[in-house]
Amino acid sequence: MSHKAALDWLNFLLADVRGGLGPYVSVFLLTVAHWDQATIGLVLTVSGMIGIAAHTPIGALIDATPAKRGLIITGVIALSASALAIAGAPILPVVLAADIVMAVLGAVLAPTVAAITLGLVGLQKFAARLGRNAAFDRTGNLFVAALAAAVGTMFGQRAVFYLVPFFAFWTVLVVLSIPGSAIDHGQARGWAPPHMPTAPASSAWRTLLTCRPLLILAVVAGLFHFANAAMLPLVSQKLALAHPGREAALTSAAIIVAQLVMVPVSLLVARANTIGRKPLLTFAIGALVLRGILFTLSENAVWLIAVQVLDGVGIGLFDALLPLLVADIMHGTGRYNVARGLVGTIQGIGGSLSQAAGGFAVVWFGYDAAFLILAGIALMPLILALAAMPETRPIQV
Repeated sequence: MSHKAALDWLNFLLADVRGGLGPYVSVFLLTVAHWDQATIGLVLTVSGMIGIAAHTPIGALIDATPAKRGLIITGVIALSASALAIAGAPILPVVLAADIVMAVLGAVLAPTVAAITLGLVGLQKFAARLGRNAAFDRTGNLFVAALAAAVGTMFGQRAVFYLVPFFAFWTVLVVLSIPGSAIDHGQARGWAPPHMPTAPASSAWRTLLTCRPLLILAVVAGLFHFANAAMLPLVSQKLALAHPGREAALTSAAIIVAQLVMVPVSLLVARANTIGRKPLLTFAIGALVLRGILFTLSENAVWLIAVQVLDGVGIGLFDALLPLLVADIMHGTGRYNVARGLVGTIQGIGGSLSQAAGGFAVVWFGYDAAFLILAGIALMPLILALAAMPETRPIQV
């Protein structure tokens, strides 16, 4: 299998591995395990806060290790175990432990794939390859969302979680098809050729904490995910409570609509060298603001699912752009993955706080107020990106 095909399949299958989790956990705990919204949000927040402490150290590990394929293999095995644990014993200690593992894996899987991609193709082809990676990831999400809807409807919500180990097996085979020798590990950590010798560890923090564009990007990412992370679980809960017996199908429909849009939107990142990074970034955040507002205008299931088009625009662009922006900013420093870890830490804090804030907002004020609060929060990174975030696109010569 060629490196190009292996990356395609890796992104497709990793989306499938993660597909049994995410919003399905929230809906499963609410409707099958009979947890309340505040408890769900609190557990997701606690596990997330514990997990994000690992983001920057894991970024440093990805920079340092030549065993990047092993990180992915270990990660999908652990993710499979977490999915089976939640399905088998949805009690507080088990779910909390599984959520902590899942939160840590959030710092492992996508950043490692991005590092392998950078090590295989180099910075000049990175934007185009990231767009292709994202398109295959979103296509995988579409596939597993449709499959989860069918499996969940036919066999019950618990059955959705058993899809994870099935796809993990195929992911391991694809990862092993990429020769370790094909990955340029100096290039994968952001060294500019010719590769420089490894810098002292103490310089890593100085490099990160004195880089203004990186710090601005980290704050933007944190605020974006604070506003975004709770929206899909909350709208899935809202749909599930209004339509008992159709929980898996409606949750999958909400995901599918967004993922259908994410495929072509992700491909826009392949043109980021022409369009520019900043216009795409601000467009992504603006879509999030509008999405939160529109969720409050109707209780109709068709309307709520249709608004998920904006999820495809917002998170589709943002997630595909983030590794490219970090690579631009960190080019030549050799600190790409640890910088990605720092941004991931701030992003993770935002996402974890979002789950708790969204859950408590629903309990205290109702779903519509919660969506408006999240939309208001999303205005902050939009203003910051417009006012302070530089264009990081390399000068074309």
